[in-house]
Amino acid sequence: MTGAPPNAGRRVLPTLNEDGSRRWIRPKPAHGAWWQRRRVVAYLLMAIFFAAPHLRVFGKPVFLMDLPRREFTLMGYTFLPTDTLLFMFTLGAGVIGIFLLTALFGRAWCGWACPQTVYLEFLFRPIGRWFDGGYAGSRALDKQGAWFTPRRLAKYLTFFLLALFVSHTMLAFFVGTDQLYSWITGSPADHPTAFFFVVLFTGIVWFNFTYFREQTCLIVCPYGRWQAALIDRQSVIVAYDVNRGEPRAHAGATRDPNAGDCIDCKACVQTCPTGIDIRNGLQMECVHCTQCIDACDDIMVKIGKPKGLIRYSSQDAIAGQPRKLLRLRTILYPVVLTVLLGGLAITMWRKPAADLTVLRGLDGPFSTEADGRIANQVRIKVTNRRNEAMAYPIVFSGLVGTPLDAGSPVLDSTQVTLVAPENPLRVEAGETRTTSVFVLLPPSAFVNGERWVSITLSDERGYLETLRYRLLGPNSSTRTSTP
Repeated sequence: MTGAPPNAGRRVLPTLNEDGSRRWIRPKPAHGAWWQRRRVVAYLLMAIFFAAPHLRVFGKPVFLMDLPRREFTLMGYTFLPTDTLLFMFTLGAGVIGIFLLTALFGRAWCGWACPQTVYLEFLFRPIGRWFDGGYAGSRALDKQGAWFTPRRLAKYLTFFLLALFVSHTMLAFFVGTDQLYSWITGSPADHPTAFFFVVLFTGIVWFNFTYFREQTCLIVCPYGRWQAALIDRQSVIVAYDVNRGEPRAHAGATRDPNAGDCIDCKACVQTCPTGIDIRNGLQMECVHCTQCIDACDDIMVKIGKPKGLIRYSSQDAIAGQPRKLLRLRTILYPVVLTVLLGGLAITMWRKPAADLTVLRGLDGPFSTEADGRIANQVRIKVTNRRNEAMAYPIVFSGLVGTPLDAGSPVLDSTQVTLVAPENPLRVEAGETRTTSVFVLLPPSAFVNGERWVSITLSDERGYLETLRYRLLGPNSSTRTSTP
């Protein structure tokens, strides 16, 4: 059986031709009111991204994810490895916040704030059109198959330099600007891992914005597939008013009095960055960028029709149903978000200025000295959460005089030896230090192989924390009663 070869000009998917070849999308700019608003937001977000690594709050970076030290700094507050609960609250609140935003306003994140959309539509594509000679020039070069003309090679080089700048800025969020500056001025051999990251991330950014482009939204990103579960018919989306637009008229044809306002000019399709036809209804590929709204409004003005044939609306509103602000997802998401933010606020408010962790020695539970005394190694781990260095005196209670356990023997200072290499323990701001304290007691100090003590840590600004700790030793027959 024979037939005609596939026609490469006919598409079966937004970015796929019938013969399986890539259909390059060159969206025609629609510089309307919504585009102007998105441009302001996009440039503001880009300015924040490039400036954030250099900004400081309380002497700390605005944002820093220090992976080697397992620390995360946000708006001057540092989440330490012991702050798993705080990090969980913060991450959960961010996820639920995006879910709530989607339930109310559809994919507003994708169209207005997603880095993929922001950088592609307001940085890389405008520069690419300038090198290609505008929208018409880009399409003409595509038809000629001219992928390696001098102008396009210059465009690719410019994209590489932009990708290099973006990757270095991204690296600053993980190592800090001071470290980044020293690496830039030094030899790559001195920091091969960081150099490899920059090379790899630069290649990914360049490949994404030069070649892959909208495929990231259509193939890689799962958010478009989530929208079916995150939105409902009351969610605000970019929608075509089928009641007003259908049946479609045709530009230049004799006006049918029964025809709708849509003249099938396809301006909305030509300007779509993912290549869809918004008139086919809600689609996974739609990123709610509002380009089709601006393009359609411009056509409506030219033919003397009201704007808003394509607009922000909801499926129920288009169908004539009343608006319902209170519904299950708009109640459940705010409740969960409130709980998470409340938990974050309470946890941060109750978080002490330092973390005290008491650990047992690395060797055996205890050892016997040459003079017969029992030695316990106690490791004291202190994390300083303040923005300045602090000295922490370490105090043991229950060793001399009346012990914590009423059934334990009473000791005097001649029977107890406390060896602390550094006391007070000095810890720099945001740092964690561990020191070992050795407690030497006579065997008679232990009852049933244990003796309870208290370890207290404090600083000069009011921090005070006490932990109970069990010293271990041999069994003793001195205990006569059980408390």
